[in-house]
Amino acid sequence: MNNTTQAKSKESKSSIKISKTTVTKYLIRRLGELGVTDIFGIPGDYVLGFMKQVEDSPIRLVGTTNELCAGYAADAYARLRGLGVLCLTYAVGTLSAANAIAGAFAEKSPLVVISGAPGLRELRKRGLLHHMVGPADTQLRCMQPITAAQCVLDDPLTALREIDRVLEVCLRKKQPVYIEIPRDRVDLECLELPKLEQTRPTSDPDELREAVGEALAMLQTALKPVILAGIEIHRMGLVNQLTAFAEKHNIPVCSTLLSKSVISEKHPLYAGTYVGALSRQDIVDFVEESDCVLSLGTMPTDMDTGIFTAHLAPSSTIYATAEGIRICHHSFGDVLLDEFLNRLAAQELPVFTRGVPHLKNPLAAPWKAAADKPMTTERLFQKVNSILTPDMAVLADPGDAMFGSIDLAVHQGAKFLSSSFYATLGWAVPAAIGAQVAMPGLRPLVLVGDGAFHFTGTELSTAVRMGLDPIVIVLNNHGYLTERFILEGKFNDVQEWRFHKLPELFASGEGFLVRTEGELDAALAKALANKGKFTILNVLLDKMDSSPALRRLGKSLSDRVG
Repeated sequence: MNNTTQAKSKESKSSIKISKTTVTKYLIRRLGELGVTDIFGIPGDYVLGFMKQVEDSPIRLVGTTNELCAGYAADAYARLRGLGVLCLTYAVGTLSAANAIAGAFAEKSPLVVISGAPGLRELRKRGLLHHMVGPADTQLRCMQPITAAQCVLDDPLTALREIDRVLEVCLRKKQPVYIEIPRDRVDLECLELPKLEQTRPTSDPDELREAVGEALAMLQTALKPVILAGIEIHRMGLVNQLTAFAEKHNIPVCSTLLSKSVISEKHPLYAGTYVGALSRQDIVDFVEESDCVLSLGTMPTDMDTGIFTAHLAPSSTIYATAEGIRICHHSFGDVLLDEFLNRLAAQELPVFTRGVPHLKNPLAAPWKAAADKPMTTERLFQKVNSILTPDMAVLADPGDAMFGSIDLAVHQGAKFLSSSFYATLGWAVPAAIGAQVAMPGLRPLVLVGDGAFHFTGTELSTAVRMGLDPIVIVLNNHGYLTERFILEGKFNDVQEWRFHKLPELFASGEGFLVRTEGELDAALAKALANKGKFTILNVLLDKMDSSPALRRLGKSLSDRVG
């Protein structure tokens, strides 16, 4: 090595700034840099040290009534903001939230789970500590199947790199990751080295070229193409690219149930939500008569296919997901969805002349209440559809609250939220808290069954404490309706609650008992004017009354069996 080279090497080394920080300070700073302004959680002794430092930081700590609700709230926050954070204590806290974490994993929601844990010294000296269920790594092993990456911040040589690694996985895979901090390592000092440059995965160039070529050939000969936009389009930030591609070539766009509102449902190219037999027949016909279906980022689950009643011909369908591309009988496993879409958008394609049909949506008919007529589920959804505005987000709990929402026209893209695949009851009410914390200008409208409300409905007390104003509509059909459709029994009944009396319990909010269409009109008018406080409507429905969507599915399945 000559003198010049040695001098440059010394100069390069001297220019590297190495400073000290702590595990907690670094993690909080990195979350802030990624746009996180709120963390949801419940305190417990193993995580108090970390929570205190969050409380003293610019990030707000949002407490909920229990860990499961904190998980649902953080999940909804992640769906709207691109990253959510859940902070809990060891075992009794994190394991209580495991269902919410699993749901976020199944539906590709980028959630960071931070858990306190017993200190390393106390484990060595005392062994059995409260909340433990076997070896100290039991919780870590429980989290491994439902998170995309995990780390324990116990080593000053690796802690900061581990934080960067799991956060990168969370952002890239759009799935939960798990970070465990032993309580005697919260203030662990580490040398903060320059960040390693992240290497972004890329497609195999030959596979990408061939996949785009085959897709291009199908589209160039098509007369009636349609785009089926899945949830990965939203999670991966590809909505603008997809919308521009559709507009450039005049290709209609449908969503699935999980991706409902992936683009605004008022967009002139939006052709409806395609969920097999759950969808209206005009939408089913429009999609299944297409001679080229460009399916982008969809998950072919039983929920998104209407219990596998969707029929898309493999010979005319291009399946492109984060896992790879499949065209006819050819598979391309090493092609990234974003690169495929961007490369396809750069090709020469015709401007198609197929228009979006005039869809016969019964919910779109002008609403006029028959004052004394008893409420039905169909009329309830028709009224809800008439009051939706661009500043509203619809959050639907699994069950007929979700199925009936298929026909709603949501104004803004990504403003319909539901546990549409994992289908966990009780998701919507706490998710509404997370949604309004994520976007304070948003008015959550929650649709939830009476059985599902029993799970987590008391989370409305957090709305009171935080001055939030969700409108909660309880579809009170006296039990679990969708289960009644499968097999009736006393196990489907639930205790009757006076849901409209909850404001008395919380000393805030407004409640309304709704039995007729006239009462629904009056209650929703007051709910929309009630700013800064929650409103709850207890809508009494017949035990077996259902939405048009659920009736459509029931008829289709009955015809198949018959």
